[in-house]
Amino acid sequence: MANFPQTRLRRLRESPTLRKMAQETRLSINDFIYPLFVTHGRDVREEIEPMPGCYQFSLDKLSAEAALIAELGIPGVLLFGIPARKDPLGSEAYDPHGIVQEAIGVIKQVAPQLLVVTDVCLCEYTDHGHCGVIKDGKIDNDPSLELLAQSALSHTEAGADMVAPSAMMDGQVRAIRQILDAHSFQNTPIMAYAAKYASSFYGPFRVAAESTPQFGDRRSYQLDPASLRQAMREIELDIDEGADIVMVKPALAYLDVLSKARESFNLPLAAYNVSGEYSMVKAAAQKGWIDGQRITIEILTAIKRAGADIVISYHAKEVAQMLLKEEGIYGQAGVTSLRI
Repeated sequence: MANFPQTRLRRLRESPTLRKMAQETRLSINDFIYPLFVTHGRDVREEIEPMPGCYQFSLDKLSAEAALIAELGIPGVLLFGIPARKDPLGSEAYDPHGIVQEAIGVIKQVAPQLLVVTDVCLCEYTDHGHCGVIKDGKIDNDPSLELLAQSALSHTEAGADMVAPSAMMDGQVRAIRQILDAHSFQNTPIMAYAAKYASSFYGPFRVAAESTPQFGDRRSYQLDPASLRQAMREIELDIDEGADIVMVKPALAYLDVLSKARESFNLPLAAYNVSGEYSMVKAAAQKGWIDGQRITIEILTAIKRAGADIVISYHAKEVAQMLLKEEGIYGQAGVTSLRI
């Protein structure tokens, strides 16, 4: 490579057009899945206090939201449910008439093209707030697998396009793959929360999903934030058990994990840009300390650059609108009424 002054790397940065043409990483609307929180009742569109712009929706309000998401061009949603009643075994998680099961039908009716992914866990549904069955004050792994498998089957029977087990129970992907295959759902993919860390970035989500543990914490089953090699083992095991897509969660503080996973595995790789990451951006932007839009694009581009094929993000709607504006689509007929 020639040295200065023959080589001047700034040449490719002089104009916006050249900078755009030389970009190595590009965000697309097709990269995103948008998380949704659904609840019982009527006329509920309640903003989640630590997550400005995000809401809990009752089913009668969900239709308009699903239609908007589809109109923005976002290809998929990830559903979380808030049950009418919690119990020790999280029974609404696998109730055929549970809130997520009903929500799938609502979305498919108004936006059949949306990919509907369902979070498969028990924490929102249990009265103790943990992701599995409790025995003698501890999480009992193996009995939890049956309930997680039943939940995934119930979601799939209700019309889910993909299930996403997030409980971090050993063997959960295998248990779900086996039950789906046994019920002729061999073609239903599994997106495994394979490297899910015991992170402090989940605080706002626990408000949104009403899933705060009532005792202890989740460090006995979620990954230690100090561990990288264990994450690779978790991903490898989930692939061996039948995962079709693997996920790293959170994304921003774990870009090294994401990058290592991209180098090590050939499966599609998802990253969850979690609630705490979202809330920090929103809070700082409201204070005027940062340019919220530019920071959002920078963070999401970093997640893509680190290796993510799929980005699950609460920013997805606003980013979709930004991308539509950039491409000159926003404001055309049929798109003029978009709201964030």
